[in-house]
Amino acid sequence: MSKYDDASWHYSGDFPDELPEKNGATHTGMFLNWCIHNDLISDELREGAAEEIKKLKRRESTGAEFLMEVMDGKFSEYDLNALGNNFAQDYYKDETDFGNRYSSFADDYVNLFDTKAEENDYEYETFYHIEDTYENYDLMKQIIDYRFEEWKEYKNSD
Repeated sequence: MSKYDDASWHYSGDFPDELPEKNGATHTGMFLNWCIHNDLISDELREGAAEEIKKLKRRESTGAEFLMEVMDGKFSEYDLNALGNNFAQDYYKDETDFGNRYSSFADDYVNLFDTKAEENDYEYETFYHIEDTYENYDLMKQIIDYRFEEWKEYKNSD
């Protein structure tokens, strides 16, 4: 199984003591939330977490909460369908041709929230201090939507 991310990689490493472990899943949760809303998840995940997906779509939980509660903090190729995996392989993973030409998810995430912080005259102490909110998800969603369109063009030009 190829794992894209695991919250424990984050909260068991260089992670701020004052933050909950869920903060190690905020970034992954935003990407996963986008995948769920765009029907890029596997049939197994759709069927196994049907009620939790409805709750997520009603914005009663966040992607990070879903990731921690339903998926034990682990995000892998088994969670996505073929199209979702193709996109994640090029955009979510670091150091890909697509990411180098356009941008990667991690770069977009950091750049977006650094810019947001700067515009509001503050600075995030760490990557993990970015709030797991729908306001932030909605900002990130716009960027993922844009990258997905770029990615489709990129794939068609190969």
